[in-house]
Amino acid sequence: MAKKKNQETRTKLEEINDSLSGIEQKFEQHKNIIYWSVMAVLIIALIIWAYFKFIYTPNLEKANAELAKADTELIMKQDSVAALKAYEKVAKNYSNEAGNVAKLKAATILYAQGQIKKALNYLEDYSPKGKIVAPSSQSLLGDCYVNTKQLDKAVAAYDKAIKLAGDNKAFLPSLMLKKANVLHSLKKYNEELDIYEEIENNYYGPGALDAQIERAKALGAK
Repeated sequence: MAKKKNQETRTKLEEINDSLSGIEQKFEQHKNIIYWSVMAVLIIALIIWAYFKFIYTPNLEKANAELAKADTELIMKQDSVAALKAYEKVAKNYSNEAGNVAKLKAATILYAQGQIKKALNYLEDYSPKGKIVAPSSQSLLGDCYVNTKQLDKAVAAYDKAIKLAGDNKAFLPSLMLKKANVLHSLKKYNEELDIYEEIENNYYGPGALDAQIERAKALGAK
């Protein structure tokens, strides 16, 4: 009986050894592939590190310095012409975060100057960032679309602004009112009415938008 158990144990050990031998053989067969795969990962990691160390970070620092000069022109010297020129230079020359910020600042000045189409070009290329700046930028984008009579795009921009605003009660009602005004121009009176009622229920209180509600209902909203 003991002999049988020993045979069974030896058989199991042999199976384990055979299995390990098989693994070793497979490792040997694929050793070069594994080696070059590991080397490829290390090389990619090194390239990424070098890019951020020697290209991205120095460029970002330089761009931020130029952006700060533009801010000085606008805020300290109140020279919007010189500031706009500086912002546009940063926006053109840098694709990093500083360049992105410059696009929005250039667009804001251009909009104030009535250069709506140029402002729109920057805003359409701008990537929204920040809990306050992001919804504001999309609101400005919607305003540009309104001024260029692209009303459907304006609604989409205001929707994005509303989404980005989250639960920010300081932003939401004004954004919703902008959207409602565009919906009125598009003769989408039911959607317009829904917004007014939502604003009254959640933000301004009963009666605050009676005139707008009555106007929408008079035009067929239910």
